[in-house]
Amino acid sequence: MLAYLIRRLFAAAVMLVVIIMVVFGIFFLVPKWAGVDIATSFVGKQADPAAVEGVRQKLGLDTPIYAQVWEFFKGIFVGRTYSGGGDTIHCAAPCFGYSFRSEQAVWPVLTDRFPVTLGLALGAAVLWLVFGVAAGVLSALKRGTLWDRGAMVVALAGVSLPIYFTGMLSLAIFAFGLHWIDAQYVPLEDSFSGWLGAMILPWITLAFLYAAMYARITRATMLEILGEDYIRTARAKGLKEQTVIGKHAMRSTMTPILTMLGMDLGALIGGAILTESTFNLPGLGRAVLDAIRNQDLPIIVGVTLITSLAVLFANLVVDILYAVIDPRVRLT
Repeated sequence: MLAYLIRRLFAAAVMLVVIIMVVFGIFFLVPKWAGVDIATSFVGKQADPAAVEGVRQKLGLDTPIYAQVWEFFKGIFVGRTYSGGGDTIHCAAPCFGYSFRSEQAVWPVLTDRFPVTLGLALGAAVLWLVFGVAAGVLSALKRGTLWDRGAMVVALAGVSLPIYFTGMLSLAIFAFGLHWIDAQYVPLEDSFSGWLGAMILPWITLAFLYAAMYARITRATMLEILGEDYIRTARAKGLKEQTVIGKHAMRSTMTPILTMLGMDLGALIGGAILTESTFNLPGLGRAVLDAIRNQDLPIIVGVTLITSLAVLFANLVVDILYAVIDPRVRLT
Protein backbone atom coordinates (compact mmCIF):
# COMPACT_ATOMS: atom_id res chain seq x y z
CA MET A 1 0.00 0.00 0.00
CA LEU A 2 2.83 2.42 0.86
CA ALA A 3 4.60 1.79 -2.44
CA TYR A 4 1.34 2.36 -4.32
CA LEU A 5 0.74 5.61 -2.43
CA ILE A 6 4.26 6.86 -3.18
CA ARG A 7 3.83 6.11 -6.88
CA ARG A 8 0.54 8.00 -6.99
CA LEU A 9 1.95 10.99 -5.12
CA PHE A 10 4.93 11.12 -7.46
CA ALA A 11 2.64 10.93 -10.49
CA ALA A 12 0.49 13.73 -9.01
CA ALA A 13 3.58 15.90 -8.45
CA VAL A 14 4.66 15.41 -12.06
CA MET A 15 1.15 16.20 -13.27
CA LEU A 16 1.12 19.34 -11.11
CA VAL A 17 4.19 20.63 -12.93
CA VAL A 18 2.64 19.76 -16.29
CA ILE A 19 -0.59 21.58 -15.38
CA ILE A 20 1.25 24.74 -14.41
CA MET A 21 3.26 24.66 -17.64
CA VAL A 22 0.16 24.09 -19.77
CA VAL A 23 -1.76 26.93 -18.10
CA PHE A 24 1.22 29.23 -18.64
CA GLY A 25 1.39 28.20 -22.28
CA ILE A 26 -2.33 28.78 -22.87
CA PHE A 27 -2.40 32.28 -21.40
CA PHE A 28 1.10 33.56 -22.19
CA LEU A 29 2.69 31.67 -25.09
CA VAL A 30 -0.28 31.01 -27.41
CA PRO A 31 -1.47 34.68 -27.41
CA LYS A 32 2.10 35.80 -28.08
CA TRP A 33 2.41 33.44 -31.05
CA ALA A 34 -0.95 34.75 -32.30
CA GLY A 35 0.34 38.31 -32.21
CA VAL A 36 -1.71 39.43 -29.20
CA ASP A 37 -0.20 41.97 -26.82
CA ILE A 38 -0.37 40.12 -23.49
CA ALA A 39 0.25 43.26 -21.44
CA THR A 40 -2.80 44.91 -23.03
CA SER A 41 -4.88 41.84 -22.15
CA PHE A 42 -3.92 42.27 -18.49
CA VAL A 43 -4.75 45.99 -18.20
CA GLY A 44 -7.45 46.45 -20.84
CA LYS A 45 -7.52 48.05 -24.26
CA GLN A 46 -8.39 51.48 -22.86
CA ALA A 47 -5.20 51.74 -20.78
CA ASP A 48 -2.61 54.34 -21.73
CA PRO A 49 0.71 53.20 -23.26
CA ALA A 50 2.64 53.97 -20.08
CA ALA A 51 0.42 51.64 -18.02
CA VAL A 52 0.75 48.88 -20.64
CA GLU A 53 4.53 49.22 -20.64
CA GLY A 54 4.59 49.14 -16.85
CA VAL A 55 2.61 45.88 -16.78
CA ARG A 56 4.88 44.44 -19.46
CA GLN A 57 7.85 45.10 -17.19
CA LYS A 58 6.06 43.79 -14.09
CA LEU A 59 5.21 40.52 -15.82
CA GLY A 60 8.67 40.24 -17.31
CA LEU A 61 7.28 39.85 -20.82
CA ASP A 62 10.49 41.28 -22.25
CA THR A 63 12.58 38.53 -20.62
CA PRO A 64 13.29 35.06 -22.11
CA ILE A 65 10.51 32.48 -21.99
CA TYR A 66 12.30 30.25 -19.51
CA ALA A 67 12.60 33.19 -17.09
CA GLN A 68 8.87 33.93 -17.41
CA VAL A 69 8.00 30.28 -16.80
CA TRP A 70 10.21 30.18 -13.72
CA GLU A 71 8.70 33.34 -12.24
CA PHE A 72 5.17 32.04 -12.89
CA PHE A 73 5.99 28.66 -11.34
CA LYS A 74 7.91 30.10 -8.40
CA GLY A 75 5.18 32.60 -7.57
CA ILE A 76 2.68 29.83 -6.83
CA PHE A 77 4.89 28.36 -4.11
CA VAL A 78 6.96 31.21 -2.66
CA GLY A 79 5.27 34.38 -3.90
CA ARG A 80 6.27 36.92 -6.50
CA THR A 81 7.28 40.57 -6.77
CA TYR A 82 6.09 42.64 -9.71
CA SER A 83 8.52 45.49 -10.41
CA GLY A 84 8.25 48.04 -13.19
CA GLY A 85 6.52 51.21 -14.23
CA GLY A 86 7.83 53.10 -11.23
CA ASP A 87 6.30 50.93 -8.50
CA THR A 88 6.70 47.48 -6.90
CA ILE A 89 3.93 45.06 -5.97
CA HIS A 90 4.46 41.99 -3.82
CA CYS A 91 2.13 39.03 -4.25
CA ALA A 92 2.37 36.65 -1.29
CA ALA A 93 2.41 32.89 -1.74
CA PRO A 94 0.47 31.22 -3.16
CA CYS A 95 0.52 33.83 -5.90
CA PHE A 96 -1.97 32.86 -8.59
CA GLY A 97 -1.50 36.21 -10.27
CA TYR A 98 -2.27 39.87 -9.68
CA SER A 99 -5.15 41.83 -11.17
CA PHE A 100 -3.86 45.16 -12.40
CA ARG A 101 -7.42 46.27 -13.17
CA SER A 102 -8.75 45.85 -9.61
CA GLU A 103 -5.27 46.22 -8.04
CA GLN A 104 -5.52 43.12 -5.85
CA ALA A 105 -3.99 39.69 -5.71
CA VAL A 106 -5.99 36.86 -7.27
CA TRP A 107 -5.63 34.39 -4.37
CA PRO A 108 -7.75 36.36 -1.83
CA VAL A 109 -10.49 36.67 -4.47
CA LEU A 110 -10.42 32.91 -5.02
CA THR A 111 -10.43 32.05 -1.32
CA ASP A 112 -13.38 34.41 -0.76
CA ARG A 113 -15.43 32.69 -3.49
CA PHE A 114 -14.19 29.13 -2.91
CA PRO A 115 -16.34 28.20 0.16
CA VAL A 116 -19.53 28.94 -1.79
CA THR A 117 -18.53 26.68 -4.67
CA LEU A 118 -17.21 23.97 -2.34
CA GLY A 119 -20.47 23.92 -0.37
CA LEU A 120 -22.48 23.71 -3.59
CA ALA A 121 -20.36 20.88 -5.02
CA LEU A 122 -20.19 18.76 -1.85
CA GLY A 123 -23.88 19.13 -0.99
CA ALA A 124 -24.96 18.21 -4.50
CA ALA A 125 -22.46 15.31 -4.61
CA VAL A 126 -23.98 13.75 -1.49
CA LEU A 127 -27.46 13.95 -3.00
CA TRP A 128 -26.58 12.58 -6.42
CA LEU A 129 -24.51 9.74 -4.95
CA VAL A 130 -27.23 8.64 -2.52
CA PHE A 131 -30.18 8.88 -4.88
CA GLY A 132 -28.41 8.15 -8.16
CA VAL A 133 -26.60 5.02 -6.99
CA ALA A 134 -29.63 3.75 -5.06
CA ALA A 135 -31.91 4.23 -8.09
CA GLY A 136 -29.40 2.49 -10.34
CA VAL A 137 -29.02 -0.52 -8.04
CA LEU A 138 -32.78 -0.92 -7.60
CA SER A 139 -33.33 -0.63 -11.35
CA ALA A 140 -30.76 -3.36 -11.98
CA LEU A 141 -32.32 -5.66 -9.36
CA LYS A 142 -35.84 -4.98 -10.68
CA ARG A 143 -34.94 -5.06 -14.34
CA GLY A 144 -37.91 -4.72 -16.68
CA THR A 145 -40.34 -3.69 -13.96
CA LEU A 146 -42.35 -0.49 -13.76
CA TRP A 147 -39.82 0.93 -11.28
CA ASP A 148 -36.95 0.25 -13.70
CA ARG A 149 -38.66 1.92 -16.63
CA GLY A 150 -39.87 4.86 -14.56
CA ALA A 151 -36.46 5.48 -13.00
CA MET A 152 -34.73 5.39 -16.38
CA VAL A 153 -37.27 7.81 -17.87
CA VAL A 154 -36.58 10.25 -15.03
CA ALA A 155 -32.83 9.69 -15.50
CA LEU A 156 -33.14 10.42 -19.21
CA ALA A 157 -35.02 13.62 -18.42
CA GLY A 158 -32.34 14.65 -15.93
CA VAL A 159 -29.57 14.14 -18.47
CA SER A 160 -31.47 15.86 -21.29
CA LEU A 161 -32.82 18.97 -19.55
CA PRO A 162 -30.30 21.84 -19.32
CA ILE A 163 -29.52 22.91 -15.79
CA TYR A 164 -30.53 26.53 -16.35
CA PHE A 165 -34.01 25.31 -17.38
CA THR A 166 -34.53 23.12 -14.32
CA GLY A 167 -33.01 25.82 -12.14
CA MET A 168 -35.28 28.59 -13.39
CA LEU A 169 -38.29 26.27 -13.24
CA SER A 170 -37.58 25.32 -9.62
CA LEU A 171 -37.09 28.98 -8.71
CA ALA A 172 -40.37 29.93 -10.38
CA ILE A 173 -42.29 27.21 -8.53
CA PHE A 174 -40.76 26.96 -5.07
CA ALA A 175 -39.23 30.39 -4.51
CA PHE A 176 -41.44 32.87 -6.39
CA GLY A 177 -44.65 30.83 -6.65
CA LEU A 178 -45.09 28.88 -3.42
CA HIS A 179 -42.61 30.98 -1.41
CA TRP A 180 -41.32 27.88 0.34
CA ILE A 181 -37.67 28.82 -0.10
CA ASP A 182 -35.81 32.13 0.00
CA ALA A 183 -33.77 32.46 -3.20
CA GLN A 184 -31.44 35.08 -1.69
CA TYR A 185 -28.03 33.64 -0.79
CA VAL A 186 -27.03 34.00 2.87
CA PRO A 187 -23.39 33.38 3.93
CA LEU A 188 -22.89 30.42 6.25
CA GLU A 189 -21.21 32.55 8.90
CA ASP A 190 -24.25 34.85 9.05
CA SER A 191 -26.97 32.21 9.43
CA PHE A 192 -26.80 28.44 9.04
CA SER A 193 -30.55 28.09 8.51
CA GLY A 194 -30.55 30.92 5.96
CA TRP A 195 -27.58 29.39 4.13
CA LEU A 196 -29.21 25.95 4.14
CA GLY A 197 -32.48 27.33 2.82
CA ALA A 198 -30.72 29.17 0.01
CA MET A 199 -28.64 26.11 -0.98
CA ILE A 200 -31.42 23.50 -1.10
CA LEU A 201 -32.64 24.37 -4.60
CA PRO A 202 -29.13 24.64 -6.13
CA TRP A 203 -28.22 21.29 -4.56
CA ILE A 204 -31.32 19.55 -5.86
CA THR A 205 -31.06 21.10 -9.32
CA LEU A 206 -27.40 20.22 -9.72
CA ALA A 207 -27.87 16.77 -8.18
CA PHE A 208 -30.78 16.02 -10.53
CA LEU A 209 -28.47 16.31 -13.52
CA TYR A 210 -25.69 14.17 -12.08
CA ALA A 211 -27.92 11.66 -10.28
CA ALA A 212 -29.47 10.80 -13.62
CA MET A 213 -26.08 9.96 -15.12
CA TYR A 214 -24.98 8.01 -12.04
CA ALA A 215 -28.21 6.02 -12.03
CA ARG A 216 -27.71 4.95 -15.64
CA ILE A 217 -24.05 4.03 -15.12
CA THR A 218 -24.82 2.17 -11.88
CA ARG A 219 -27.62 0.19 -13.51
CA ALA A 220 -25.50 -0.84 -16.51
CA THR A 221 -22.52 -1.78 -14.34
CA MET A 222 -24.64 -3.68 -11.83
CA LEU A 223 -26.37 -5.68 -14.57
CA GLU A 224 -23.00 -6.67 -15.98
CA ILE A 225 -21.59 -7.65 -12.58
CA LEU A 226 -24.66 -9.69 -11.60
CA GLY A 227 -23.86 -11.99 -14.49
CA GLU A 228 -20.28 -12.67 -13.36
CA ASP A 229 -19.19 -16.11 -12.17
CA TYR A 230 -18.22 -15.01 -8.68
CA ILE A 231 -21.72 -13.62 -8.08
CA ARG A 232 -23.29 -16.90 -9.14
CA THR A 233 -20.82 -18.75 -6.92
CA ALA A 234 -21.70 -16.55 -3.93
CA ARG A 235 -25.38 -17.25 -4.45
CA ALA A 236 -24.73 -20.97 -4.89
CA LYS A 237 -22.99 -21.02 -1.51
CA GLY A 238 -26.23 -19.87 0.07
CA LEU A 239 -25.19 -16.31 0.97
CA LYS A 240 -28.01 -13.90 1.66
CA GLU A 241 -28.97 -11.63 -1.24
CA GLN A 242 -28.10 -8.57 0.86
CA THR A 243 -24.58 -9.94 1.36
CA VAL A 244 -24.16 -10.80 -2.32
CA ILE A 245 -25.24 -7.33 -3.43
CA GLY A 246 -23.79 -5.23 -0.62
CA LYS A 247 -20.45 -6.97 -0.10
CA HIS A 248 -19.59 -8.41 -3.50
CA ALA A 249 -21.50 -6.69 -6.30
CA MET A 250 -21.36 -3.15 -4.90
CA ARG A 251 -17.60 -3.28 -4.40
CA SER A 252 -17.08 -3.78 -8.13
CA THR A 253 -19.81 -1.32 -9.01
CA MET A 254 -18.12 1.47 -7.04
CA THR A 255 -15.04 1.55 -9.30
CA PRO A 256 -16.60 3.38 -12.27
CA ILE A 257 -18.68 5.50 -9.89
CA LEU A 258 -15.53 6.70 -8.11
CA THR A 259 -13.93 7.47 -11.47
CA MET A 260 -16.87 9.68 -12.44
CA LEU A 261 -17.03 11.26 -9.00
CA GLY A 262 -13.38 12.30 -9.14
CA MET A 263 -13.81 14.05 -12.48
CA ASP A 264 -17.21 15.59 -11.74
CA LEU A 265 -16.46 16.82 -8.24
CA GLY A 266 -13.08 18.22 -9.27
CA ALA A 267 -14.63 20.11 -12.17
CA LEU A 268 -17.47 21.46 -10.01
CA ILE A 269 -15.06 22.71 -7.35
CA GLY A 270 -13.55 24.81 -10.12
CA GLY A 271 -16.90 26.53 -10.49
CA ALA A 272 -20.41 25.44 -11.46
CA ILE A 273 -20.92 28.41 -13.77
CA LEU A 274 -24.49 27.75 -14.92
CA THR A 275 -25.80 26.80 -11.47
CA GLU A 276 -24.13 29.74 -9.74
CA SER A 277 -25.42 32.15 -12.38
CA THR A 278 -28.96 30.78 -12.23
CA PHE A 279 -29.18 31.01 -8.43
CA ASN A 280 -26.97 34.10 -8.09
CA LEU A 281 -24.37 32.36 -5.92
CA PRO A 282 -21.10 34.30 -5.42
CA GLY A 283 -18.81 31.36 -6.21
CA LEU A 284 -15.89 30.75 -8.53
CA GLY A 285 -18.17 30.31 -11.51
CA ARG A 286 -19.60 33.79 -11.02
CA ALA A 287 -16.07 35.11 -10.56
CA VAL A 288 -15.13 33.77 -14.00
CA LEU A 289 -18.18 35.37 -15.64
CA ASP A 290 -17.46 38.70 -13.94
CA ALA A 291 -13.83 38.48 -15.03
CA ILE A 292 -14.86 37.81 -18.64
CA ARG A 293 -17.21 40.80 -18.62
CA ASN A 294 -14.53 43.03 -17.09
CA GLN A 295 -11.74 41.54 -19.23
CA ASP A 296 -9.84 40.69 -16.04
CA LEU A 297 -7.50 37.99 -17.36
CA PRO A 298 -5.59 37.22 -14.09
CA ILE A 299 -8.83 36.06 -12.41
CA ILE A 300 -9.49 33.70 -15.32
CA VAL A 301 -5.94 32.35 -15.05
CA GLY A 302 -6.36 31.81 -11.30
CA VAL A 303 -9.69 29.99 -11.61
CA THR A 304 -8.23 27.81 -14.38
CA LEU A 305 -5.39 26.81 -12.09
CA ILE A 306 -7.76 26.13 -9.20
CA THR A 307 -9.99 23.97 -11.41
CA SER A 308 -7.05 21.96 -12.73
CA LEU A 309 -5.62 21.43 -9.26
CA ALA A 310 -9.03 20.43 -7.89
CA VAL A 311 -9.40 17.77 -10.59
CA LEU A 312 -5.86 16.56 -9.87
CA PHE A 313 -6.51 16.32 -6.12
CA ALA A 314 -9.89 14.64 -6.59
CA ASN A 315 -8.36 12.01 -8.86
CA LEU A 316 -5.54 11.42 -6.37
CA VAL A 317 -8.13 10.73 -3.67
CA VAL A 318 -9.99 8.41 -6.07
CA ASP A 319 -6.78 6.48 -6.78
CA ILE A 320 -6.28 5.96 -3.06
CA LEU A 321 -9.88 4.83 -2.63
CA TYR A 322 -9.37 2.37 -5.49
CA ALA A 323 -6.68 0.65 -3.44
CA VAL A 324 -8.99 0.45 -0.43
CA ILE A 325 -11.93 -1.00 -2.41
CA ASP A 326 -9.93 -3.36 -4.64
CA PRO A 327 -6.52 -4.51 -3.29
CA ARG A 328 -5.55 -5.71 -6.78
CA VAL A 329 -5.19 -2.06 -7.84
CA ARG A 330 -2.15 -1.70 -5.55
CA LEU A 331 -0.16 -3.89 -7.91
CA THR A 332 -0.58 -1.50 -10.84
